[in-house]
Amino acid sequence: YQRRVRGSINSFTTMLANINLNFLDFDRPTEKVVEEENASEEQGFRLPPKYAPGKFLQAAFGQPDSPEAIKFAHGTTTLAFIFKGGVIVAVDSRSTMGPYIASQTVKKVIEINPYLLGTMAGGAADCSFWERELGRRCRLYELTNKERISVAGASKLLSNIVYAYKNYGLSMGTMIAGYDKTGAHLFYVDSDGTRLKGQKFCVGSGGTYAYGILDTGYRWGLEVNEAIELGRRSIYHATHRDAYSGGIINVYHVHEKGWTKISSDDCTKLHYERYSGQNRSLDKTI
Repeated sequence: YQRRVRGSINSFTTMLANINLNFLDFDRPTEKVVEEENASEEQGFRLPPKYAPGKFLQAAFGQPDSPEAIKFAHGTTTLAFIFKGGVIVAVDSRSTMGPYIASQTVKKVIEINPYLLGTMAGGAADCSFWERELGRRCRLYELTNKERISVAGASKLLSNIVYAYKNYGLSMGTMIAGYDKTGAHLFYVDSDGTRLKGQKFCVGSGGTYAYGILDTGYRWGLEVNEAIELGRRSIYHATHRDAYSGGIINVYHVHEKGWTKISSDDCTKLHYERYSGQNRSLDKTI
């Protein structure tokens, strides 16, 4: 029996060795290839063992007879806005792959440090990995410079990181919210390296619905309780209308003493216990 198993393994190994993968090979670059021992010292994310990953992806998936490329079928709703009391961050918790609901308990707020929060929209692995890497770099900055990194600096770090991998297939639409010595700040950063500063953002498939409620009820002078309710209700309406958003609504408040998690509410319970059947104006409910 052991001889038969070994024989099968040897046959399978021989078959793999004879597979022709020449169609994926490319000409060597003209510049000098970095020696392996020196390459190991470079900072960066490990890439496939090809000289030109962009050309590799084009050859593998960009030809008429190529297999179907990976297509991200994602959906979510995240929002954040600045008001006089700091920043409110609200997210849902549903993870989807097209019409399939993969999870209802995804944590879409990444706690970068006690004064910085990041949100996830797009590919969960990409957002989670790079925002945690951002947290590591922010900590290194703090140890080196003996002060916390600014919100603008943290968002610029993330933007520079993902821009280096532009067109490599990342899928990210994140927000970086925080409080530093200059006050509360909010930035949007995506996988193309785009970095925008603003007062309010809604990101994800349900963002259009959330914007409708947020734009109606938003004003700079909101009290803390009013701002929390506005963020929660905006996400609720998005989960009610967008099939790709749902689960638990998590709300955070970022203020001068750091961030505080306010609540985690099931959107279904909110619908039946608080918001369903209310024929009141938004001014009275928010």
